[in-house]
Amino acid sequence: MKITSDWHIHSANSCDEAALSVWDLLREAPAKGIRDLGLTDHIHTPFNLPDLANSRAEFDREGASGRFHFGVEVSCVSQWEIEQIARGAVANPVYGIRTGGPAGCQLAIGLAEADLERFDVEFVVGGTHWPMYVPMQRETIIRDYHRQNMFLANHSLVDIVAHPWWWHGHWQDDSGHFSDEPWFDDFGCIPQSMHVEFAAAAIQNRKRVEINLGAMLLNPAYPQRFKQQYLEYLGGLNSSGVSLCIGSDCHDVHYDVDFESAATMLDSVGIAEKDLWVLPPREAKDG
Repeated sequence: MKITSDWHIHSANSCDEAALSVWDLLREAPAKGIRDLGLTDHIHTPFNLPDLANSRAEFDREGASGRFHFGVEVSCVSQWEIEQIARGAVANPVYGIRTGGPAGCQLAIGLAEADLERFDVEFVVGGTHWPMYVPMQRETIIRDYHRQNMFLANHSLVDIVAHPWWWHGHWQDDSGHFSDEPWFDDFGCIPQSMHVEFAAAAIQNRKRVEINLGAMLLNPAYPQRFKQQYLEYLGGLNSSGVSLCIGSDCHDVHYDVDFESAATMLDSVGIAEKDLWVLPPREAKDG
C-alpha cells in the first residue's frame, strides 16, 4: 500500500513541544507522497484557545490548497477541571489539571460547537492522553482508558478517535522505554470485550479510528511485541468495519515521517489504501 494522507499534524502553535511551521509542512509533505492532510494543534481546555487562534492565523496565511484542512486535537479532560480553570483556581494550566480531581469525574472536551464555528474547524481529533484521577494500577488504568475512549467515540463533536491505548510517562524506564505496565508486556491483558464495544460505538457513530504512526507504530520506546499485537488489533478493527485513517502525530521541526515502514506494517495485517478515510478537498465538499 501507499500512504497518501495524514490527519494528525502539529505545528509550533501547539501548546507542547511541537516545532513545525506550516510553511515547511506544505513544502515537505509532497516529497513524502502526502496529498491530503490536516493541521491539528492541541486543545486541552479553553485555556489553550489562543493557541488555536494562532494556528488558524498561520493556516490562513499559508494554506491555499483545498486539500489542506484545518482541524484540532482535543484531549479528554474533566468537567471539574474546566470549571476550576474558568474561575481562575490554577495558574497557567497549559495541560489542564492532572491531579486532585474527583473519582468517576464527568468527562469533557475543551471545545464547544461555537468554537468550531469561530475558527472554521473542519474536523476534530479526540484523544485519551492521561489517567483521570485514578490509581496507577493496571486494571484501573485499563478501565479508565476504555471509559475515555468510549466517551470520545460517542461524542457528537469528535470525528476521529486518536491513538487508542497510547501511553506515556509513568512506568517508563531509565532508558525511556516501556516494557511492562500498563499493557506493553502483553496487549492481551485488555479484555476483548472492550475492543468489541469500542468498535461498535465507532461504527454506530460513524467515527474514524486513527492509525497513529509516530506515537504508536513507529514509537521507539514501545516494544516490538506490543507493536505487532497492536497491528493485529488495528487489523481486527478494519475487518469489523471500523473506518480507519492515518495520523503521523508529527511534532518535529521537519515533516520527516517514515511512511514507507508504516505502510509495510499495515500491509502485513491486510490494511490497504482503500480502507483509509480521506477528507474530500474543500472545493468538492463545498461545491
